[in-house]
Amino acid sequence: MTGGSSSPTAQQRFGRELARVRRDAGLSQKRLAAKLGVSGSLVGHIEIGDRNPKPDLAARCDDVFGSGDRFARLCRAIDSPVGPGWYIQWVDEIEPNAKVLRSWDPMLIPGLLQTESYARAIFQGDLSAPNQEIEEHVQARMQRKMILDRGELEAWFLLDEWVVRRPIGSNQIMADQLEHLVEFAERRNVTIQLVPVDSPCTGGLMSAFTIAELPDGPAVVSVDSAAKAEVSADPDLVSRSWIRYDKLRSEAYRPGETLKMIKEAIGQWMHKT
Repeated sequence: MTGGSSSPTAQQRFGRELARVRRDAGLSQKRLAAKLGVSGSLVGHIEIGDRNPKPDLAARCDDVFGSGDRFARLCRAIDSPVGPGWYIQWVDEIEPNAKVLRSWDPMLIPGLLQTESYARAIFQGDLSAPNQEIEEHVQARMQRKMILDRGELEAWFLLDEWVVRRPIGSNQIMADQLEHLVEFAERRNVTIQLVPVDSPCTGGLMSAFTIAELPDGPAVVSVDSAAKAEVSADPDLVSRSWIRYDKLRSEAYRPGETLKMIKEAIGQWMHKT
């Protein structure tokens, strides 16, 4: 489960997820095939990743397993993946199934908390990206945010204090983004804390990362930096990330203090508009 050339393709991710859900449901390939109206051999080929599922088949999988649009999303990623393999693996397999997310970002508002305008301003920073690609990235990011509507998901966000001061786009974009942050901070399942700019935990400056606790598996970490990005369940990497996260959180402002600071920053951005 690490980044690089060994990352599974979108086609393989669909097959692996289908096999996992089928086994959890106690179905054989033949019995599932009967429910889907296809041959058992087709199910087998899809599960090992050497046949592409069609959109209508993906929709029937969601109907059979009551999985919302999970297989439909996995199917769409086969033809038009948005982002590198490690990223697609995270947003399709890890993030939606997590029971707890703990993230740290020293540079930007985390993707799950971004407004559409803020996200667009970030992606427009890639001057070589065509407008259509930028919009695909923005809409994919907006869709990700829906996982925070799951009441059973607990999400903890640590942000460097300077993130709410760093200009991204216009002053109005920043004011709107921080208003959005306040709305999330007031949710019962979301905790946001700012880490002081003078925090001695310099290890946190190396990269942004998120730790996902899964209900039926080991914790997984997504590490994102300019030099390297990966998704891994390696115990050593997860342990080091957790230690770093706990250290950062011990330096952070309390949630109430954080909320007050964000509201003060909103006023400052509004004053500039």
